[in-house]
Amino acid sequence: MLEDRESLLRRLHELRSEHRDLDTVIARLADSPADALQIQRLKKRKLKLKDEISWLEGRLVPDIIA
Repeated sequence: MLEDRESLLRRLHELRSEHRDLDTVIARLADSPADALQIQRLKKRKLKLKDEISWLEGRLVPDIIA
């Protein structure tokens, strides 16, 4: 269980890092005449990462029934 939690935390860290990197790339491309399709694909990837991050966070936080 502890090893599984550690692997989830590691994966969560990787996804958050990639999400931040995409922010930077999208901001740079938006400032220059860039391919709109490329920006759209990067934004779609960013949303997918956000969904994965939310899912992992849900797995790491135990359900508390009050």
